Amino acid sequence: MSAPKDETSAPASPHPSVSWAGLLHLFVVYVVWGSTYLAIRVCVREGSGFPPFFLGASRVIIAGIVLLAWTKLRGQRVRPTGRELLILGVSGVLLWTAGNGLVIWAEQRIHSAYAALLVSSTPIWAALVESLIDKRLPSWLLIVALVVGFCGAGLLSVPILLDGTTADAFSVVALLFASLSWSTGSIFQNRHPVKLGARTSSAYQQLAGSIGFLILIFLTAEPFPNPRPEALWAWGYLVVFGSILAFTSFVLALRLLPTGIVFTYAYVNPLIAVVLGWLILSEPITGWTIGGAGLILLGVAGVFHDRVNRQRRAVRSSQPGVIRE
Repeated sequence: MSAPKDETSAPASPHPSVSWAGLLHLFVVYVVWGSTYLAIRVCVREGSGFPPFFLGASRVIIAGIVLLAWTKLRGQRVRPTGRELLILGVSGVLLWTAGNGLVIWAEQRIHSAYAALLVSSTPIWAALVESLIDKRLPSWLLIVALVVGFCGAGLLSVPILLDGTTADAFSVVALLFASLSWSTGSIFQNRHPVKLGARTSSAYQQLAGSIGFLILIFLTAEPFPNPRPEALWAWGYLVVFGSILAFTSFVLALRLLPTGIVFTYAYVNPLIAVVLGWLILSEPITGWTIGGAGLILLGVAGVFHDRVNRQRRAVRSSQPGVIRE
């Protein structure tokens, strides 16, 4: 994963109306989160000079410190309880070290467009993980959505697996595990809420992820970075725009817009990533790309629709006088 899509610690209560300010913040989320895949690719592709785990560590350390200082200056509580620290630590490692870290590692070899499209399957993984945790049989709609979405991921992977090397195949597997880890970390945080503010929670999650990155740097003996100018600019973009600005805009968008509108970023981000990769890095858009993207987005739409149906049934069953089937 690229930018800190920390839905887990942001307030998610929908606002009944649509405001222009909220749409502006949502536009920032669309563009910035969609562009971070390109920025990561610029940083870690061959010859750019950024080892993957050093890139991840330096990005989240700076962003975490800035967010923590920001909340401290605003007079908000910054000291977590032991329980809060454990929850944020576990979710931070799942989201950042495993989720974002695997994306960065894979983008050494995989085009940014393919990475974004494969990662867009995260809501599909989340639905599967929730069904397993709750020991709940999925609905037929959810089953169809899962099958369609995973077929899309398989379709995207075909040209990589046919034309690439073993390392390319491992990169595909890494992106699938990144989506699984990101969804698991998000679900863990959602089911274990903390009372810290959204920015404070994100800061601790990123700092926890940085510890995991530092361990990986030591275990893999990564060299010290020697980035080219364009890679250094891309790194700065990831820190300032990806890890700070876009997250703040996401939190504010959730407060100003209905949740269903905000979460349309799951459809828009991969499309922006594909277009930017084609325009800037000349990444090809093939029939495999279009077909796989269409199936993944169709699967995501099915997952969201199934979730809306379940929420409606829950509301009806909680109303007095309603006969429960």
